[in-house]
Amino acid sequence: MIAGVCAGLADRFGVSTTLVRILFVIFGLTGAGELAYVVLWILVPKA
Repeated sequence: MIAGVCAGLADRFGVSTTLVRILFVIFGLTGAGELAYVVLWILVPKA
């Protein structure tokens, strides 16, 4: 919702945006989610 990373990934892979967001929350609990989100925020082009 902040940078559209989850929505962009969901559109790209044809899955639910909610599923992608839930996965990021799970990865966030392990410490990898925040880093991945920031990296993807930088790398994913704007729509």
